[in-house]
Amino acid sequence: MSSGARPGHPLLPEDTDPAPSAPDLFADLRPQLPLFPLDTVLFPGGLLPLRVFEVRYLDLIAACLRSGTPFGVVALIQGGEVRRDGETVRFEPEGCLAEVVDCDSEQTGILQVRCRGTHRFMLAGPAHQGTDGLWRADAVLQDEDAPAPVPPELQPCATALGRAIATLAQRGQHPFFMPHRLDDAGWLANRWSEILPIPLATRHKLMMLPDPLARLRLVDGFLRRHGIVGG
Repeated sequence: MSSGARPGHPLLPEDTDPAPSAPDLFADLRPQLPLFPLDTVLFPGGLLPLRVFEVRYLDLIAACLRSGTPFGVVALIQGGEVRRDGETVRFEPEGCLAEVVDCDSEQTGILQVRCRGTHRFMLAGPAHQGTDGLWRADAVLQDEDAPAPVPPELQPCATALGRAIATLAQRGQHPFFMPHRLDDAGWLANRWSEILPIPLATRHKLMMLPDPLARLRLVDGFLRRHGIVGG
């Protein structure tokens, strides 16, 4: 063998760097992700309280706790959260992963669960309902929000939410996980989007909007139109 070959890389000349490893094209794929269709939209960083009593979802939560894996929350378009024979169920093709933070059994067969939203995802194929009643589908994770400071013209959104958080805390209500990142546009837009009185489909579109500043500007427009922040 020629002495011009690099040890460990016999086909590369000594002055040639090895090619970087190919990116893992499947790193963001979640095969057969279990889905939980709900009449709500979960946002990254959001708090989702659940009262679970259906066997299929009790088994799902137990499996997630054992394995430390998330499930997917998708917003319902048609049908209800509770299974009914013969009912057609349709849900959005995008959603948000949910990780179980804690759970408590208030009585036999009922779990009080708190979940945290993590990553947005898009379904990569059709969803199928198994014999256990759970919906599953391949899913692909979407990019996380890049950190973005709140620009001065949108600062009233942060001030107003800070006041709302303080008022709710005085009433013993804590709807958001700590820390409260009022200086981050994505976090601020997501928290407002969770609590604004807007249609479910609109909330879903806000969740999937990839630009956190654009999301916050839409929220700001709503707040100004309704007199929540100064116009």
